[in-house]
Amino acid sequence: MNVTGVDFTIVPIQDFEKSKEFYGEVLGLEQSKQWGDMPAQEYETGSLTIALMQPDAFGQTFAPHNFPIALHVDDVAEARAELESKGVNFVADTIDSGVCHMAIFSDPDGNALMLHSRYAD
Repeated sequence: MNVTGVDFTIVPIQDFEKSKEFYGEVLGLEQSKQWGDMPAQEYETGSLTIALMQPDAFGQTFAPHNFPIALHVDDVAEARAELESKGVNFVADTIDSGVCHMAIFSDPDGNALMLHSRYAD
């Protein structure tokens, strides 16, 4: 076996329309594939597809992701300010790890997301 990449990750949601607005309008991600008539929609980040999926429509139980998906941005402070102006709440101050800046927030269903920018090798 030779794994050559990751095609997509699934983010569980409870309110399909609210989640589509958040990922498409608030985060500004490009909407791509709709999963037929099912409450599932894909969004493109440039390197990873995020597939929103309402688990109850697929016979599964909802539970939010607790560990964040790191969304690359050029400037965490600038991106954070933009999201805060749209009503997004961050869980803590921006973190400087010594190699990157990180700012953690959640989507409307409590799935953890992060703004991330590496500034050192």
